Amino acid sequence: MTGSDEDPRVAELRTAVSRLRRELAAHPVEFPDRGIAEDELAALAAMAGGGTPEIPRLRRSLLLVAGSIGSVSALATGLAAVRSAVELFGEPPRR
Repeated sequence: MTGSDEDPRVAELRTAVSRLRRELAAHPVEFPDRGIAEDELAALAAMAGGGTPEIPRLRRSLLLVAGSIGSVSALATGLAAVRSAVELFGEPPRR
């Protein structure tokens, strides 16, 4: 897909992930799960670059990112934007 053919949810996800990746790269403090966050953000970026992502995988990556950087307050706004972008793909099924 290109330009106007692109799913706006995917565009929002790509923008939010890109922003959080930049914020994480600029964050000067190392923390134990930084590598996990970087890997999962790369996976999210790849999913957003490949069209409509697989929703269970998208949610799994979000959980891993949130778990790995959730305590880093400087990244909270970027993480919230990624979470909002993932939520655009719908609610998880109720069990």
